[in-house]
Amino acid sequence: MKAKDLTTSLNLPPVDPLPEGIQKYFSACQDKLGLVPNVLKAHSFNIDKLNAFTGLYNELMLANSNLSKLEREMIAVVVSSINRCFYCLTAHGAAVRELSGDPILGEKLVMNFRTAHLDSRCRAMLEFAEKVTIESHKIDETDRQDLRDVGFNDADIWDITNIIAFFNMSNRVASALNMKPNDDYHSKDR
Repeated sequence: MKAKDLTTSLNLPPVDPLPEGIQKYFSACQDKLGLVPNVLKAHSFNIDKLNAFTGLYNELMLANSNLSKLEREMIAVVVSSINRCFYCLTAHGAAVRELSGDPILGEKLVMNFRTAHLDSRCRAMLEFAEKVTIESHKIDETDRQDLRDVGFNDADIWDITNIIAFFNMSNRVASALNMKPNDDYHSKDR
């Protein structure tokens, strides 16, 4: 693999050949998304690390939940905005545009989610995401109750918190390793 083909600033080429299950997973990504996300390619130097990452991501972002896929992507964008993670803002901003059908919403979430037209449920969820990201040590029962007051149950609060934590971790990895988003994300659903 040439340096210009790397998805990060590290020289960690993918396992070659990729195991059959990973090849199928990448093919499914290609079919569904029109691309294999670079974050997956970056992890493919170590199949155990890739499986751990995708397992947690798929559970948080794709599994059954009272949170809609759009709400989960909105959390990803707001957390990534606070952390200034170019990779996740690009990839998950595209997902917000696609799921909402509203390219302006994605941009407002990136710049300042408070300027977006959000219902009280989404606003409370994103305010919680902001506080957990900036000062998680100050979260108390009042913050959790604010979520309950707009209709979230305790299982939802668990999901919201884990999505916030996952993107705080991913943002730091992506930024520290200079992970590059797929070029196709920039033009999706604009």
